Amino acid sequence: MLNISVRQATLNDLSTVSSILLEAALWLKQQNMTLWEENEVSPESIYEDVKFGCFFIAFCEDIAAGVVKFQTEDLVFWPDVPQENSAFIHRLAVRRSFAGGGVSTALMQWAIERSRDLGKDFLRLDCAADRLRLRSLYENFGFQHHSDRQVRPYFVARYEYKI
Repeated sequence: MLNISVRQATLNDLSTVSSILLEAALWLKQQNMTLWEENEVSPESIYEDVKFGCFFIAFCEDIAAGVVKFQTEDLVFWPDVPQENSAFIHRLAVRRSFAGGGVSTALMQWAIERSRDLGKDFLRLDCAADRLRLRSLYENFGFQHHSDRQVRPYFVARYEYKI
């Protein structure tokens, strides 16, 4: 098992966060599972989220291995749930060289602990409804299917983890 630590990204980490997201986006595109376009994960596109402390980086032995965006409000994908008792994760991505090494599990576990520390009752996430392997990953971790929802052009499966 890898020794994984998580810390908040700063503006000094902007290119690192963007490169991890871009690597994931390009890999997904090669697998015919396009999720994010390159311009959506560029440093310019994620600048504000990094500046405001929304991104967190998982490190394996001082190497940036994965990222996650952590929010305490999500009115786009979760407008129908009480925001005050929930935290939300988006853009969970792991470098291919660390795939299968427990980085995504560590990031989800970190997000649960952070949610607990903030007094939240639920950690919520969404993913493309047709991504069955990803859905299985979340379900095997302990997330429960909440509902499916059309959000702009995306049909997503929404999941929650009771803290």
